[in-house]
Amino acid sequence: MTNRLRLLQLSKLLDVTRLNDADDAGQMVGWLNQQPQLPVAVAAYCVYPHFLPQLSQFVGQRDQPVALATVVNFPDGELPISDVCQQITAALAAGATEIDCVMPYQALLRGEQQFVSEFLADVRRCCGSHCLKIIIESGELITAQQVAKATELAIASGADFVKSSTGKVAIGITEEAARIMLTIIAAADRTVGFKASGGVRTVAQALQLIDLYEQITGLTATSATMRVGASALVMELADALDNK
Repeated sequence: MTNRLRLLQLSKLLDVTRLNDADDAGQMVGWLNQQPQLPVAVAAYCVYPHFLPQLSQFVGQRDQPVALATVVNFPDGELPISDVCQQITAALAAGATEIDCVMPYQALLRGEQQFVSEFLADVRRCCGSHCLKIIIESGELITAQQVAKATELAIASGADFVKSSTGKVAIGITEEAARIMLTIIAAADRTVGFKASGGVRTVAQALQLIDLYEQITGLTATSATMRVGASALVMELADALDNK
């Protein structure tokens, strides 16, 4: 049986995410109002940029400090860098404190490593000191070597976190991809965070990913070093905490 401390640890790692393309302002308000107030603050909420003002108002009404995250170059990772930097600038002006940016992974698949490196370096500069998570879209990378290379490029660019998936392709986070990413992260010469996202639907699955993180890195998972992108499991987590 999972103990309460482990559930509270998971709560602090959550990037509670809503990236439904069909949403309007009313649906976003409805979703925000349905969010349970857990005993401890989640790490962040992640929404599309145009919902940041609503998210900021929602977070301001709660006593718990929570980061405001959004996505850029999303979901395909194919925008020119000038457009991506414009997205970042606008998102930061709208209140975002964390940026989740999709790597141009299709360029990586074509062998264009220099282009990817330069793109990510420009994204890092555009973000300034704000938290930057680079999404490698591991489910679209064909080989273990490509997952490893994408992780290495993200780290080399100065990313604060390497994130597995957008949640918009058929294959999200897998244990194999997580192991590869974490092995590269553990070998880095600085602290780099890991964000598991894409199909993390249950508390049990999220806890397994925390275990994997701690086994491979030898570190305790905190919001500074690990995140779990999720939406559906928040209600399950709230129920589990109510019963502990």
